[in-house]
Amino acid sequence: QVQLVESGGGLVQPGGSLRLSCTASGFAFRNYAMSWYRQAPEKERELVASIASAFITSATSTHYADSVKGRFTISRDNAKNTVYLQMNSLKSEDTAVYYCNGVIAGYNYWGQGTQVTVSS
Repeated sequence: QVQLVESGGGLVQPGGSLRLSCTASGFAFRNYAMSWYRQAPEKERELVASIASAFITSATSTHYADSVKGRFTISRDNAKNTVYLQMNSLKSEDTAVYYCNGVIAGYNYWGQGTQVTVSS
């Protein structure tokens, strides 16, 4: 069965960095686009970044929310079935639960989420 397992969240000071990881299993990871979403308290879940499948290598293979452009970088290691989210220059407004997402064979799959708290 499809599984997405996130790790790497934690508490960090403003201006700091964190790297989130999402390890996938149960499907041909390299064939599918993957995304990171986040949900802050009392707010709707929002798309943070997405990355195309291994078959797309153009400059348009990644997409970012305006709020994280220039600070966050999404990448993938198809040999490890893992997608990453490198988060730099973190702000208090980045505090949220971060979720890994993939639409696999028409079904929407989510990881369990990992908490990121940016606070001094």
